[in-house]
Amino acid sequence: MIKKEKLKTVRPSGKQEESFFELVYQVARQIPKGRVTSYGAIAACLGTRLSARMVGWAMNSAGNAKPKVPAHRVVNRNGMLTGQHHFATPELMQQLLEKEGVKVKNDAVVDFKKLFWNPGEELL
Repeated sequence: MIKKEKLKTVRPSGKQEESFFELVYQVARQIPKGRVTSYGAIAACLGTRLSARMVGWAMNSAGNAKPKVPAHRVVNRNGMLTGQHHFATPELMQQLLEKEGVKVKNDAVVDFKKLFWNPGEELL
């Protein structure tokens, strides 16, 4: 019989119970300016590597989160700005990244591998 283990989650606040969305926001808030990560990397960091889509849903709702969440720094596994249509204007995600020095071409982060921030390595 295989022993089941609890999922490892990042809980910087020390709270006992937190929603998945709030855990996603806590990870996203730690992405350094000028760097990007992926939905899947956040999911893996939270111990739910198959929940990348749910991380995307969290990013879609991040506009109302307090403190603010830098959702523009979260892209897909190939560096594509797939969440850009959830911003006030389709260009805003790219503009925010470029303001931080991240180059974007054809809706994709230039030098994605170089700029990729892996929360699983940085936070755990």
